[in-house]
Amino acid sequence: MSASNPKTMTVRRPGKVVRSPEDVATAPFWVEMLLDGADGENTAMRATLDPGTITRWHTHPQGQLLYVLSGQGLAQNESGAVEELRAGDAIWFAPGERHWHGATDDSPFSYISIQPSENGSVVEWLDHVERRS
Repeated sequence: MSASNPKTMTVRRPGKVVRSPEDVATAPFWVEMLLDGADGENTAMRATLDPGTITRWHTHPQGQLLYVLSGQGLAQNESGAVEELRAGDAIWFAPGERHWHGATDDSPFSYISIQPSENGSVVEWLDHVERRS
């Protein structure tokens, strides 16, 4: 069970940055948890992907917001075209929307993601991305 969101103002200093699991993207990427939420609460993390690293197809039970911090990225939902992402872009993926995101081949990509937890889960990892077009 995840910890509950803080009940008062809380400052979280830069902390533990870890590598993602190997099987969620084409290469592990750096992750820093910013907010761990219990069911129904938000979780938030900062992620930094090396050039060319993309996630697997995945969904979020309650949706996901990405806010691009730096670099250039790509994102696609199952029925749409690949979108180019830049610093300052905010991207919303609806609950259950199958999608992927990652770094372009020539740039690292860093973002903040926010997603609510449902039944102890924030993401369902699916199959590898076959192509980015």
